[in-house]
Amino acid sequence: MALVGAGAVAIWHDIAPEGREEFYAWHGSEHMPERVAIPGFLRGRRYVAVEGVPEFFNLYETASTAVLTGADYLARLNAPTPWTAATVRHFRGVARSLCEVAATFGEGAGGLCATLRYDVGAAAAAAHRAAMTAALRGLASAPGIAGAHLLVADEKASGIETAERRARGGPGNLVPRWIAIVEGWGDEAPFRAACRAFAASGAFAGASLAPDLAVYRLQNLR
Repeated sequence: MALVGAGAVAIWHDIAPEGREEFYAWHGSEHMPERVAIPGFLRGRRYVAVEGVPEFFNLYETASTAVLTGADYLARLNAPTPWTAATVRHFRGVARSLCEVAATFGEGAGGLCATLRYDVGAAAAAAHRAAMTAALRGLASAPGIAGAHLLVADEKASGIETAERRARGGPGNLVPRWIAIVEGWGDEAPFRAACRAFAASGAFAGASLAPDLAVYRLQNLR
């Protein structure tokens, strides 16, 4: 089983220490159930870092990219609950991308996940997309790898201003444009080593900078 839809919301962030306990209660009891109840949202996951930053990575899979700019999702973003408005003020270093699932391979959903955030110039994008798709297809069949995926962000959609975004305060979100995700279902040490080797491989030859690698452990699945 690879990613279950054609669209995805990828969010990274840290949490201020004073908001940590409230964040866990809110995210598990209200926020994830609310998000996956939106028509077209299929699955939500929260991960915590075991290597790299930011500390948290959240992934929501959607039936299509149209869901990401649709009325149902925007209605939630523009009418945050009181608990949401109080909790998101503790978010720090937010990066958020509304994405097309450009490629997805694998047989399962892993308890380990690596994200590799990077950028590719427009002139090299098509060739890179084809090369990365082939690289991820091969990686997905490697020992200990549950899945491998490529997300490409819609920068315009990702930059839409909403009431929930304003409630967070601070600077605007970063929008990682290209995201490779690797999922693992084995032991942590070899998975981390495999992800570091992949980050250093020729798969990222077209990237403008080396990929920003972080490795996460699953905390919640909805």
